[in-house]
Amino acid sequence: MLRTHDLNVMQDVESLFHPYTLLAKQRETGPLVMTRGDGIYVEDDQGNRYLEGMSGLWCTALGFSEQRLVDAATRQMHKLPYYQLFAGRANEPSIELSHRLIEKTKHLGMDKAMFANSGSEANDQAVKMIWYYFNAIGKPNKKKLIARERGYHGVTVMSASLTGLAGNHMDFDLPIGDRVLRTASPSHYHYAKPGESEAQFVDRIVAELEALIAREGADTIAAFFGEPVQGAGGVIIPPPGYWEKVQAVLKKNDILLVADEVITGFGRTGHWFGCDAYQIRPDIMTVAKALSSSYLPISATLVSARIYEGLTQGSTRNGVFSHGVTYAGHPVCAAVAIETLKIYEERDLVGHARNISPHFLQRLQALESHAMVHATRGTGLIGAFELVQDKATRKTFDAASGMLARVQSAGLEVGVIVRPLRDTIAVCPPLIINDAQIDELFDKIRRALDLAHADARKAGLMP
Repeated sequence: MLRTHDLNVMQDVESLFHPYTLLAKQRETGPLVMTRGDGIYVEDDQGNRYLEGMSGLWCTALGFSEQRLVDAATRQMHKLPYYQLFAGRANEPSIELSHRLIEKTKHLGMDKAMFANSGSEANDQAVKMIWYYFNAIGKPNKKKLIARERGYHGVTVMSASLTGLAGNHMDFDLPIGDRVLRTASPSHYHYAKPGESEAQFVDRIVAELEALIAREGADTIAAFFGEPVQGAGGVIIPPPGYWEKVQAVLKKNDILLVADEVITGFGRTGHWFGCDAYQIRPDIMTVAKALSSSYLPISATLVSARIYEGLTQGSTRNGVFSHGVTYAGHPVCAAVAIETLKIYEERDLVGHARNISPHFLQRLQALESHAMVHATRGTGLIGAFELVQDKATRKTFDAASGMLARVQSAGLEVGVIVRPLRDTIAVCPPLIINDAQIDELFDKIRRALDLAHADARKAGLMP
């Protein structure tokens, strides 16, 4: 019910429309207004406190009250609040941050960084770099891009075209053009044939990828985009051998690999990068979100020496590399990102995530005993569970039942924030979470499931 006496709510309904929101319903209910943050918790304008089980949007790794990030921003605001990177200009924080990022990814083959503001932009400019590169080296026919079902790469026109989720395409006239090719998601749970083992499943979908390349012609395909772990597609953990075999196919066909580390970067998997966790050696990496713990917007596209040399050749021919955004390498955002990386290192939060992961995954798996949960999956400090109406048949709830939304709203009632994705509920707490808070997280999730289950039984949806 709309709180008509509340100025914030009324102004929101009058003036703001929200991303990823049912717009008509928003006018009826108004927003949930957050006003404070404290560690892994946030508080709304009514004084209700929530454990933020999604780190905002997979991103606030250091929680919501890290004073060092506030101080880093304040210092830089006083020193130089803005300067741009066009025409060879620079600012000190952007230089230091690029150096730190390349030092962290040199073992993965990265050589140079270009900044932007969001993961969507980082992937978008990766596409432009890829096309520019192949034009520069005399292979102008290599333009097509392979992306996966359930993949998520952003919401700009190009990055949303790469995204393999129907909701990001419907009525937006996407994907654009005919340059995006779709291949299978590595989700054994959702797409394995009856009796098909994980190894057989991997062999089949990799063979399908090879067939796609043969059908289209390797000389027309520029790159393959993939998240080490698919996030918004349902926290899809790749089966053993998947990435090894995919990379072999790409290498054989001279197809670049773009690793979208927007969610998996900076400790989420218990490694600095998802590429480390799955032995991926990309040509390009995109990072954002936890780069600054999302205290300020910043992203980067990292490229190998091979790619950078091609871009350099092209810029020499064209007189300039005509790409970049106003806020690329913004000094305040970069200063906050530098401080974020320092905190990760000083507190060994990547090691902490790795060490605490077994308890997180144990509590996650224990949800399988609940009447509404069929399966769980996770790695590091990211996980998900499948919500079902019938465990024996794996039947999911009809979208009209609203049960996924009910689990989310029940979570708010008991003080925990999770995120529904299709028939999946995702969990991705801040990296600073401890054992006791993991117990609190999953205790509250179970209570939310109990409330939703009671409603499902009342509605005759479950026995």
